[in-house]
This record gives sequence, structure tokens and C-alpha cells, in this order.
Amino acid sequence: MPGSNARAQEKAKSLPCDGIIFDLEDATAPDAKAAARETVCASVQNGGYGGRELIVRVNGLDTPWGRDDVAAAAKAGPDAILLPKVEHADQVKELEALMLQHGAPAKTSIECMMETPLGILNAKEIASASPRISCLVLGTSDLTKDLHARHTRERLPMLTSLGLCLLAARAHGLAILDGVYLDLNDAEGFKASCVQGLELGFDGKTLIHPSQIEPCNEVFSPSPAELEQARKIIAAHEQAAKEGKGVVLVDGKLVENLHVENAKRLVGTAEAIERIQRR
Repeated sequence: MPGSNARAQEKAKSLPCDGIIFDLEDATAPDAKAAARETVCASVQNGGYGGRELIVRVNGLDTPWGRDDVAAAAKAGPDAILLPKVEHADQVKELEALMLQHGAPAKTSIECMMETPLGILNAKEIASASPRISCLVLGTSDLTKDLHARHTRERLPMLTSLGLCLLAARAHGLAILDGVYLDLNDAEGFKASCVQGLELGFDGKTLIHPSQIEPCNEVFSPSPAELEQARKIIAAHEQAAKEGKGVVLVDGKLVENLHVENAKRLVGTAEAIERIQRR
């Protein structure tokens, strides 16, 4: 949400989202950036957002505002600082050095916007640039523009880029978020985009309007049936291990370690959602 919109930031305290990106970059006009920086840092420091992650998207370090953004954000201590248009590992290292210089707490991680052709090609190096990196965030709108591609329902022009970033994130144990969906009047298309993101392997999706939160949560949250099956797999595997059995069947299907790992991931996701809802 725009860093200059204090009213929206207050409303966000009641939204059923997992995280909030306070945007000092694209969503904030040049003449409002200094004031927005103060507004955002005050929101982070004052808190009241429950279990939601608070993320500050700063301006690029090569802009007139980027370094001041990082200095202020580091002192405010959000859960993460999101760097736009990351193309090289050196940009991540420069951000990390600035965060250390300005006293960012250990909890403040680095998230990287992947939104240019060069950034996508360097996804592997970027993902491994620092142990402080926690997440890659796809910027599909800028990427579509730079590729001279078209916005389509199936997102075929994006699949190579999405796949490369997914590979980089998973290879280095990072979370990864799909890009925004711009047409607020196309509810069917938005849901299809969420389903595609889930099927590809994304952990969630960045959103541009509160109306998108509920359908996105519905898609990315494990269903009751999935959780029931996951718990059944975990229990059966644990029982087989106690009995010294190397093979276990659940509903007539062979269960291997990979199925158990996925089941535990689903249960862990559901438990994390419950924790956020309770706070």
C-alpha cells in the first residue's frame, strides 16, 4: 500500500492478510517520498498489526531517496526491507551493509523484487547473495513491459521467468511470492491467477486491493480435506516407524518420505494461519 496513505495503513490493522508492504517506491510520488518515509516508519514503530509481517519497500539505492529510506527503515525495525529491481548480488550486499551501518535489528530480513530480465537471469546469484534474504517477490508488471510481452490469462510469456525464480528460491530455502493482478474487475481471472501460482509452487501472492485478500487466502490456504489427508499421512508414517516398517500405505497408496514432508508443510501452513488469526 502507498507509503503516503496513513489512513490505509491504519485500516490494514484489521485486514486478514499475512503481510503488509509499505511502499515508498512506485506507489509514492517523488514530492511525497520524504513525508511518506516518516509516515511508514511511524506505522512500523507504533505497531498494532498483530501477527502480520511488516515490510518496507524502499526506493532503489541508485535513486535520490533510497539510502535515506534504508537508514530510516533500519531504525524502525520492520520484519523486512524489500529492495526493488534487483539485478545483481552486489545490490543485496550493498543493502545489507547499509542495514548494518544503521542498526537494523537481526529480525529485519531482506526481500528482493525480481522484475527485470537481467534480474531473472541472475536469480540464482541473487538468492544466494546473503543469509539475510528471506523471500523473492515477483514484479510481473514491470517484467511484462521489459519483455515486450502481453498480459494473458495463461501467463505463457511469464512461465520461464516464474520458473527460474522458483528454482532459485527453492534451491536456497527462500519463500517466494507471485506478482500482482491488476484488473480489479476480473474476479474470475484473479482467482485463476492465484490457482496457477499455487500450482506452480508459490507460497502466496502480492495484492493491490483489500477485495483480493479473501479469494487469495481461499486458494493458498490448505483445505479441510487436504489437512485431514495430511494428518492421516503423518500419523500412518509415525506408526509405521514405531513398528519398524519401511513401507506404509494410506488409502491404498504408497507413502514415501516426500509425501510426509509435503504433509508436514501443509499442516505447518495451517498452524501459521491460525497463529496470525489469533493475534
